[in-house]
Amino acid sequence: MRLRALLAAAVLTITTAPAALAAPDVAHGTDVPPGQFGFVAKIAMTKIPRPDGSTYSSFCTGALIAPGWVITTGHCFHDAHRKRVSGKAPYPTTVTLGLVDEATESGVARKATEVLQAKENDVALIRLDTPVTTVSPLTVNRAVPQVGLHLTLAGWGSLTSTNPAPATRMQQGTVQVATVAPTTVGVRGAAPSITTSACTYDSGAPYFVPGGKSGALVSLEATGPDCPHAGVETTSRADAIADWIATQTG
Repeated sequence: MRLRALLAAAVLTITTAPAALAAPDVAHGTDVPPGQFGFVAKIAMTKIPRPDGSTYSSFCTGALIAPGWVITTGHCFHDAHRKRVSGKAPYPTTVTLGLVDEATESGVARKATEVLQAKENDVALIRLDTPVTTVSPLTVNRAVPQVGLHLTLAGWGSLTSTNPAPATRMQQGTVQVATVAPTTVGVRGAAPSITTSACTYDSGAPYFVPGGKSGALVSLEATGPDCPHAGVETTSRADAIADWIATQTG
């Protein structure tokens, strides 16, 4: 999800919540090949509260960074007034890893039991009910990202912001770092198109440098223009909270 307009500071609804609550995934990207990026998590949430007492369902994206922990955008977890929350998972949340195509694979599903919110940026850690040992986690980058660096984006969001729906096949694309701020990184689409960009239902999607068993997590999706677009997307830097992540996940 995103924090403004289409991606206001809340998870994206798939029922009757206003369109202003939508979040992002990979528009103008390509299918992820079988067996790749199993650490990318599809996060499904139900019974998310509204101020009037009603509820809705939504999705975010995340990444496995330790056997028992997934990282995502902080605003995916909030109370009825959109205030980010820590502690026991605020609503039923299922995290699925280890697949790229829901039509042919089932993956590994876990329940979220606890949410920890970072103070420095819009990032949260999700504790899983049972560790995942069949998927290699992403490592957390500790170096300051440099302008011009190419990153891979992978996620489960919609391909368009028009009548968005979560993807059933994971998408990927390449972006380039355009700006670097103390806790965020701005990125632009690079391949397969300059309009390759995050879209609805992909808040928390990882931007990473592939390599080794998995790769290095550089940042996570936070907010940006309607997709697809050629503008700058705002992402949350992983290196800025690397010590906090290590302390929480052991």
